[in-house]
Amino acid sequence: MGLFRFRRQTALGIIAASMKRRSHGHKPVCIFRIAWVWILLFFVACSIPPLKVAPPEPLPSVSGASQTGIASWYGPGFHGRPTASGTVYNQYDLTAAHQALPLGTKVMVTNLANGRSAEVIINDRGPFVKGRIIDLSYAAARILGMIGPGTIPVRVEVIDSGPHKISMIRTSLDYTLQAGSFASLQNARRLKDHLMRVYPEISPIAIVPIQANHATYYRVQLGTFPDRREAEGHARQLARLGFSTIIMEK
Repeated sequence: MGLFRFRRQTALGIIAASMKRRSHGHKPVCIFRIAWVWILLFFVACSIPPLKVAPPEPLPSVSGASQTGIASWYGPGFHGRPTASGTVYNQYDLTAAHQALPLGTKVMVTNLANGRSAEVIINDRGPFVKGRIIDLSYAAARILGMIGPGTIPVRVEVIDSGPHKISMIRTSLDYTLQAGSFASLQNARRLKDHLMRVYPEISPIAIVPIQANHATYYRVQLGTFPDRREAEGHARQLARLGFSTIIMEK
């Protein structure tokens, strides 16, 4: 309030001095007008409430394991086909295929060439081309600006891995071949013994008990393969011998 009174008295003093000059026959000076403009600006400024600037919302923090490498994308040829998660692949969804991350994991993928990022959900397995770490959907590839180049250098960062604790991202999973699943342990042992006789190329052949629906099932599994293509090769050979197998992640 003291500052306001001082400024008002100063302005009034300027106006009085100007009026005094006019009473003595002096020409009015422009300071009279300047003073009035100054007073008007002062009161307008006092009447405007202070501008409240909201602080920018913090960007979602990305924490956890990360991986750098080459990304590719896949689209029209796989659109509508089932993925490893059981869902149907839709090239217009923000999804991706990864060899090792748990299905359902959310990751942030950043194009290291242009800085663009996209959040995707891992719902499939791949890529199975040497040197590539992630296969992105068409929609994600468009956001990252990689439709033309086809492959780009990326950083993959885990955002949400659900119940899985991920301290580092593996480059690949291990695989096994399952030849059968039985409610009877005796039947599982019979198949195991038969496989050991007719196909000794794979070891070990194990019986793995699994609890499901309040019951125990015994799975007959063959070997551990770091390369899925190796597992596929053995699966084809077993098929020629009359064994139906499925490739499973370990």
